[in-house]
Amino acid sequence: MDRITKSLMTELLTNLELHTEGESKDFEKFVNYVATSTEYNKTFDVDSITVGEGNDTGIDGISIIANGQLIESTDEIDDLLERNNFLEVDYLFIQAKTSSNFDSGELNTFLFGVNDFFSMSPRLVRNDDIQHFVEISNYIIDRAPKFKRNPLIKLYYVTTGNWVGDANLRGVIDSGVNALEQTNLFDKVSVNVWGARELASAYRKTKDAISSTINFSNRITIPKINGVSQAYIGLLPYREFLKILSDEEGNLLNVFEDNVRDFQGENNDVNGGIASTLNNNDSEIFSVLNNGVTIVASSISPTGDQFTLTDYQIVNGCQTSNVLFNNREGEYIGNVYVPIKLIATTDDEVKTRITLATNNQTPIKKEQLAALTKFQRSLEQYYNSYEGDSRLYYERRSKQYNSDTHVAKSKIITVQYQIKSFAAMFLNEPHNVTSFYGSIVKRLNEGKVQIFNNDHAFSPYYTSAFAYYKLEALFRKGSIDSSYKKVRFHILLLFRIIFGNGVLPPLNSTRKMDSYCAHLLSILNSESKTLKAFQKCIDVIDCSDFDKSDKQTIKLVSKTKVLIDYAKSL
Repeated sequence: MDRITKSLMTELLTNLELHTEGESKDFEKFVNYVATSTEYNKTFDVDSITVGEGNDTGIDGISIIANGQLIESTDEIDDLLERNNFLEVDYLFIQAKTSSNFDSGELNTFLFGVNDFFSMSPRLVRNDDIQHFVEISNYIIDRAPKFKRNPLIKLYYVTTGNWVGDANLRGVIDSGVNALEQTNLFDKVSVNVWGARELASAYRKTKDAISSTINFSNRITIPKINGVSQAYIGLLPYREFLKILSDEEGNLLNVFEDNVRDFQGENNDVNGGIASTLNNNDSEIFSVLNNGVTIVASSISPTGDQFTLTDYQIVNGCQTSNVLFNNREGEYIGNVYVPIKLIATTDDEVKTRITLATNNQTPIKKEQLAALTKFQRSLEQYYNSYEGDSRLYYERRSKQYNSDTHVAKSKIITVQYQIKSFAAMFLNEPHNVTSFYGSIVKRLNEGKVQIFNNDHAFSPYYTSAFAYYKLEALFRKGSIDSSYKKVRFHILLLFRIIFGNGVLPPLNSTRKMDSYCAHLLSILNSESKTLKAFQKCIDVIDCSDFDKSDKQTIKLVSKTKVLIDYAKSL
């Protein structure tokens, strides 16, 4: 392996706090991370997509992306169908070789393994990870009537060599592609062959801030405003607006400031109405019916009508933007102009005021949004008050720390995992978040679950996230068997119940809750005490009437109660 590739790989593994498993395995994880990041722009766990152990059918990594979400279970498919009533699926298959050669035999094995993955009568022995993804894939294909199009499939074959487009290898690729096309499962099949240079270039792009260049001719300039360096208002042709929403590969970018609520789907009156307008022959009326989209960027560089936006977020218009993206293939979409406000500011207070003032078309009440936005920013500041080994980074905006090389990716807590860890540990709901947090978000939007309340203490949020981080670190080191990852949120709940000092205080009692969490943190700040504590939680799972290998057991509130009762009896 050349020195540059090795250096980049080491940097990523250090950032993810992944312990070396040998050069070959480390390279597989490096390639899996980079290849998936070219298609998926949110934070993810590279271990969840790595399948390269014995009986891997020639495949090192698999990513299944449905409606912009990286899928880990069939429950997530059900959740997406409930929200959107359609599926738009991409498959990624990855093979990584440390060799500097492009071997036609290994490439052929990889292509054969991918074909076998979709076979009704597979010929290759599959390990548990491969079988897990096959079950998800079969579940998706069984719901083909909900497809907006047949899935796309992208294969990445990566070595440390120099790819020059060898004719023999091209022949192997063409044969494998033809076999996949003959299944009639896919809308498009593509194979990407990378050498060391392509891999290095793709890795560096994962660290870039989001940037987009648009042609914005129909605009007026807003007069000077304190705290705002530039501001414009105008109409943007749909195809130009799409450049703000998606990358060069056509993948939806995660550029939504208020990502706590996420996209609500088209199964509601507001979003359904937008979709209906876009698909009528008078779709141009959209520009006068819709309140538009507000975009805030750290900087805007205009050159004539060409505007380059850097580090930008859509602070209002998440729902509108998602519906516009989902209908990008519509017959009349080319007639649409999108009303936009484009603002450049680095002042967080100004950004907050813009977010609150412009959000009035979504299902959430404005007072709830105000509390959410204020709480999110304050929680981020609370995280920042910790130093040293206790330091975590709350990713309020997707990939906001991507370009900061001093931030270890393993210490970044996304909104998704903040919700999961807090709901599991302090709301006794591990059964609702184990597979997908969509149900929690839905209940949050409806005001039926108490998360991010403006009067809540910050300490339980940080404590649950820190417990999650410490548990994941033990999984990465191999100190705790990886088979317990599927019940990691149950472990967090048991940790609080067994080691919490006294009765759980009210979440809005800051003094009492801070004291309660300080005791838990005193354990978590000791490596030996943490391992011993989590092992005791695992003993509870093993000794109680709780089958961690059964998917239904993990999702049942009655089985969570079994664990709680057993833990309290100790």
